[in-house]
Amino acid sequence: MYTDFAGVYDIFMDETPYEEWCSLIDGWIREYGISKKNGKEAEENLVVDLGCGTGTLTEMLAGLGYDCIGIDNSMEMLGRALDKREAAGTKTLYLCQNMQEMELYSTVGTIISACDSLNYLLTEEEIKDTFSRVNNYLYPGGIFIFDFNTVFKYQNIIGDTTIAENRDECSFIWENYYHSDQQVNEYDITVFVREENDRYRKFEETHYQRGYTAEQMEKLLKQAGLELVLALDAETRGEIREDSQRIYMIAREQGKEQISDV
Repeated sequence: MYTDFAGVYDIFMDETPYEEWCSLIDGWIREYGISKKNGKEAEENLVVDLGCGTGTLTEMLAGLGYDCIGIDNSMEMLGRALDKREAAGTKTLYLCQNMQEMELYSTVGTIISACDSLNYLLTEEEIKDTFSRVNNYLYPGGIFIFDFNTVFKYQNIIGDTTIAENRDECSFIWENYYHSDQQVNEYDITVFVREENDRYRKFEETHYQRGYTAEQMEKLLKQAGLELVLALDAETRGEIREDSQRIYMIAREQGKEQISDV
């Protein structure tokens, strides 16, 4: 869970392609989803952002006319999201919930989860529970759009590396340790934040993410009653490769009576 790091998250994530993701998601909703069709503005136009963080992507989608709900388990991150909501003048609803325990007041047309939020779920059971919640709250025929980092990325690209950045406002050291037996990457983050009189405040956080394969995700989607519609390599937007680092997937609600234990 993000605590102190929430205060500097947007500084270090300033190169995240939110505009690109927003455009992609909007295009996929128009092509595959039920939202915004036939002029409907009720449940079908609702978009839930699972793991919304500081709300950047959520507010961008709200700016396109979607009725948005942002869900995150970090009050600190949601505090930043509320500031963005006020600045944007939207009516986005933000909820502090764990993804696998999501509770909504109605079904929705689209659920999204971007920026490898699902990788914070460290077991297949947690992924399946989340997918089952998604299936439960999707309007009939609604879609689930998400991305995730692969085992290949943690094992061969990020794992056991150290990343450091120095900014005017703050600096960080990001140490990665890959636990191959669990396919889990450990992030040990040390941040130095400049305060008054050029003094620095130091804080540390540890995060864990697990890599998954496309095959694992497709199996878990099926078990939760969702049908895989599209799977793409995030970098090339083409077919998934053995060295794909991030994968985009779109799944569709298939009718809750078809939930499988396969």
